[in-house]
Formats: sequence, C-alpha cells, structure tokens
Amino acid sequence: MPNVAELLRDATAQLAEASPSAQRDAEVLMCHLLGKPRSFLFTWPEHEPAASQVAQFFHWIEQRRDGQPVAYLTGRREFFGHEFLVSSDTLIPRPDTELLVESVLARLPTDQPQRLVDLGTGTGAIAISLALACEQWQVDAVDFQVAVLDLVQRNVSRLGAKNVCILQSNWCDNLSERYDAIVSNPPYIAADDKHLNEGDVRFEPQTALVAGADGLDDIRKITEQSRAHLNVGGLLAFEHGYDQGAAVAEILSRHSFARIETLKDYADHDRVTLGYAD
Repeated sequence: MPNVAELLRDATAQLAEASPSAQRDAEVLMCHLLGKPRSFLFTWPEHEPAASQVAQFFHWIEQRRDGQPVAYLTGRREFFGHEFLVSSDTLIPRPDTELLVESVLARLPTDQPQRLVDLGTGTGAIAISLALACEQWQVDAVDFQVAVLDLVQRNVSRLGAKNVCILQSNWCDNLSERYDAIVSNPPYIAADDKHLNEGDVRFEPQTALVAGADGLDDIRKITEQSRAHLNVGGLLAFEHGYDQGAAVAEILSRHSFARIETLKDYADHDRVTLGYAD
C-alpha cells in the first residue's frame, strides 16, 4: 500500500492545476482522514493508510479537483483560534472576517457586561468568537434559516459558548432588545459579479452572498433597522467588499451614524466599516 508521503505527492500533483493551495489542501484532507494533526504527516511519512482510507482520500481529491471547498469536504474550518463545524448551508469562515471580530473587541469594554447581536450568523463564528473572548458579554446569534441555527447550536455546544443566545429572524425583524453593538457579515456581492462563478464561491449559498444590483441592499436594510435596536452610543459594524468602504460609510452617514471609520484587511483592502449611534 502507498504511504502518507506517496499519497500526498500524488494528490498534490492531481490538484496542481485546480487549486492554488494544492499541497495544503492535500495535507488538510489527509489529516482529516487520519484524525491526526499536521505534524503527524512529517513525523510518520511512512505510515500506510488502509485501502478504504486511500479510496476515501482520492474521492475527496477528485471532489476538490472539481472545485468543492476543502471546508465542505471536511465539515470544519478554523476561525479566530477555534474549530467550527460548517455545512453547505453557510458561508465558509474566512481570515478577513477576523478583522470584524478584532474591531469589535477593540472598541467595547471587554471587562464589562455588554449585549451584542450578530446578524446573519451562519456558522456562528463571529458571535461565538466574541462570546468566548468576553464571558461577561451576552451575544445573540441571529439567522433566518432553521438549518443554519441547528449548526450554530452544535458549534455553541462543542465550543462551550454559554453566553450565546440563538434567535431566528430576518435581520432585525423579530428582535425586541436593544444592543450595545450590532455586528454583521451580510451578503455584499452584486448579482452580476463575475466572482460568483469562480473558486469556492461557486459552491456557497447564493442567499449568503448576493445583495441586489450593487451588493449593498442588505447593508442598507440593516442600517435602517439598527437605529431602533441600538443603545445610545451603540456600535454598528459591517464586513463588506474590498471596494465598498466609501459606499458603506455614506449609508451610515445618511442614517446619522457618527465617528464612522473604514478599516483595511491584511491585503490592504477596505473590509470593515463601523459607526456609532450617538
């Protein structure tokens, strides 16, 4: 039987033209197959998986070659130092979204009780990461899909985020509370954006990606609704597209938000815009 080193070499070659991270993809899938950390691959390269494992591994490699995201194949993705369960009902958490979590943590008192809501929570990655970082905070995780909320509950349970409350609502429609912060990574891609036909995005739910002709419909709606659900001085923070910073800042300004700022991600692109309900 082929060993780990040989299998990884073969899989990387098969993925070379399909993925810009071919070696990393093969390693992640092998670790998931074996239930081992990445260090195992280099410590025991001569390990020979069972025939059934080899067959499963190359089935995943074929699916990845066809474009399936690795996170959907493994059902897991790391975000903000935590491993989250993912499904095809949700967006895959991305490193850029960690900036949204960091910006909220930097602007609210982490040693005092605060009430926050994460709108369109998906996997719950934002809400749960905030809750785990600040145990005094109460964080509501909101989504309109029952299947998504079931996944959030599983992530809450396995990560021990006891200060997260899960609610079903289409944005703020069913909310009755006021919050110190409203946070959201909403759909922000324009309906005719060519990127919808490229890479992992092809397999992610369109309802979590597309927001009208310019990609800003949901940001407009949330901003309009948020005034009725924010305490005085409350924070509203969005993740958005790399070229939408000025447009989102204008939307917040139009709804009388103050101290508006746009933050850049690790690639020096506009990524998060926030303001205060002063």
